[in-house]
Amino acid sequence: MTATVPFRGVDMHCHLDLFPDHQAEIRAAETASVFTLAVTTTPRAWPRNRELTAESPHVNAALGLHPQLVGDFAHELPLWRKSLPEARFVGEVGLDAGPRYYKSFDLQKKVFRTVLEDCAEIGDKILSVHSVRSAAVVLDLVESHLPAELGTVVLHWFTGTATEARRATSLGCYFSVNVAMTQTDKGRALVASLPLDRLLTETDGPFTKSIDNKPSRPADAVQVEAAIARIRGESAAQISRAITTNLNTLLRRSSP
Repeated sequence: MTATVPFRGVDMHCHLDLFPDHQAEIRAAETASVFTLAVTTTPRAWPRNRELTAESPHVNAALGLHPQLVGDFAHELPLWRKSLPEARFVGEVGLDAGPRYYKSFDLQKKVFRTVLEDCAEIGDKILSVHSVRSAAVVLDLVESHLPAELGTVVLHWFTGTATEARRATSLGCYFSVNVAMTQTDKGRALVASLPLDRLLTETDGPFTKSIDNKPSRPADAVQVEAAIARIRGESAAQISRAITTNLNTLLRRSSP
């Protein structure tokens, strides 16, 4: 996918391979002309995702090693590293300091540091980054190991503080917003405060629900645009144009 391909929406983080019919979801996203980043959770999922999206103008596979799975799958890091030269997009990666995953947090940090260092060494990668209860540590590692001129971080479902959001912005990060973020007071306050030129949309399907209470799919990204518009007091068209511009800027600055 290049910035010249037309699209009608942006889903910067979706787990298409976790839906019952992976190939059908790719076709649906393509039919809807939604730029879709199909993240993976382990590097073993990468070859099939890459194969299925290789000819798609709109759907792009990302090479991931999910922090929630690091405790059981850190041994796949060498496979992730071997696959990285094939991938323009990286995700889902990052840190999760929630109670369920905190026991692997030190190992997560080692893995994420390696991810960042490898991305910086090759350059021009776009990363979709998880940062549950760990935004400060994520930003510390990004600042130390992935300078903005060597790669770009998109903070997926960001739940950090306003201060952390400002710091992320200063480090060149973007923010991908999903519908769940627009349904809490804290989330709405954050969405209202984020710089418009760093906003992108995502669904995180199938882990969020659309307005018809079904798992969110890329075509539902338009619902996120509408929610952001309501929160920020702008028109949906204004938000859509801004997100389109932001994606094109992001793709240009990390063109291979």
